Amino acid sequence: MLRQGVLSMLKAGCLAIYGLALAGLAGFLPHGLSWAMQIVAAAFLGIHGMELVFVFGKVRLYRGSLAASVLLTLLFGLLHWMPLANAQARKKQGGARLK
Repeated sequence: MLRQGVLSMLKAGCLAIYGLALAGLAGFLPHGLSWAMQIVAAAFLGIHGMELVFVFGKVRLYRGSLAASVLLTLLFGLLHWMPLANAQARKKQGGARLK
């Protein structure tokens, strides 16, 4: 299980990739770097979109709205849904011990 600090740093890295891709689209980065960041950001979004299909049940564990959970999964992938799944597994494991 990843610690919260590591999760936060990895999420910040994802946001940096998306931010650099947007900066490249706005013309603030050199062409080569802009193109690379846009490809990486598109790959992240595509992979996370495919991931969403397979882990939708875990995405629904989020306490907030389903739309927010879908957006967070598209942005962060397993960095969003894995802690939800781990918390549910711990909760079930704790309940099984009580029986």
